[in-house]
Amino acid sequence: MSLSRRGLLAAGGAVGALAAASSPATAHAGRRRVRTGFERLAADGYAPLAGQRVGVVTNPTGITRDVAHIVDVMHADDRVNLLAVFGPEHGFRGTAQAGGSEGRYDDPATGLPVYDTYTKSGQALADIFTTSGVDTIVFDIQDAGARFYTYIWTLYDCMEAAALAGKRFVVLDRPNPVTGRAALGPVLDKAFATFVGREPIAQAHGMTVTELALLFNGEFLTRPVELETVRMTGWRRSDFFDETGLPWVPPSPNMPTPDTALVYSGTCLFEGTNLSEGRGTTRPFELLGAEGINHAWAAAANALALPGVRFREAYFTPTFSKFQGKTVGGVQLHVHDRTSYDPVRTGIGLLVTAKRVWSGFAWRPDNWIDKLTGSARVRTMIDAGAGADEVVAAWQGDLAAFRAVRRTYLRY
Repeated sequence: MSLSRRGLLAAGGAVGALAAASSPATAHAGRRRVRTGFERLAADGYAPLAGQRVGVVTNPTGITRDVAHIVDVMHADDRVNLLAVFGPEHGFRGTAQAGGSEGRYDDPATGLPVYDTYTKSGQALADIFTTSGVDTIVFDIQDAGARFYTYIWTLYDCMEAAALAGKRFVVLDRPNPVTGRAALGPVLDKAFATFVGREPIAQAHGMTVTELALLFNGEFLTRPVELETVRMTGWRRSDFFDETGLPWVPPSPNMPTPDTALVYSGTCLFEGTNLSEGRGTTRPFELLGAEGINHAWAAAANALALPGVRFREAYFTPTFSKFQGKTVGGVQLHVHDRTSYDPVRTGIGLLVTAKRVWSGFAWRPDNWIDKLTGSARVRTMIDAGAGADEVVAAWQGDLAAFRAVRRTYLRY
């Protein structure tokens, strides 16, 4: 007896799903392992997709526990009528750098048409869904937990476009890799809405993608979509990614590890400055620096006594992006207590101290920092000489209001 590639993939996907459904195996510290939304969908025989022509919004993170891609698994399974794939920023197979995508092509592995969603929204994206011929759109992408990580706004735009096109929308859940314990940081002012923040949520939202989908549908979309969510089992809000037992796939080229995600919602703010945020190194967002910075920055940052983190004087040479090929000085973050660590407060503290110790500090000329923080407040307060605690105090009222709304949509 021989099996085709399609048959092998289907068998492997079914075995993986059944193992996830029935195994009592544990992951860390004797806890039951987390089952993703896709694992539960597959174990249920893809019941929510029965009789539907299906399209999938995903990227390299859409994998099973045994690291098979869900598109390959569903394509190989006769129970799913999979017609199309929709790729976000960086592309379906993840070949593009930040600010890029893969365009329209046919996937060599499956022959499926791959449509590009990046920078598309509204009726233009709805037309793509209509052209694809699908009835139901499935979303399965690993998020990083920060408002400015664009996949959650791909989710938002696809939900909005699906409603316009009259399509069903199914969101498969995956863990927030930095826990779902709390929302942190400033809340977006709608006047500053862009693709790194469409709606007024906190900078570190503390939600999973299904919770965000429910929030978007309930609070922000003027025309709610026909929405179904498939939750995880075994995940707790206090879980960091390495406690889930799930394999990590970099959701974007500069998010190589869960440690990157841990700091990202704070140190990504350095994209809005003339300092390197560590792109072009093996530790993006953990290494920060510029030409002319020395040991003084690490000393000033450590003097803030920020909880859960210490700063090492560091020197590095980015291979691309800012300061490509040049040796720069700065800091490396070392998080020693991730439960007390506040990434957004840390990011603000680093901005404040960088400006104080380095005369060359400057914001990006387009005030990108305002888009990242969600208003002009952080920039103007730091320019006026405010300290980290003063800046953090300024957003607490908005944050409290968001936390109250957020609470309604939490499902774990």
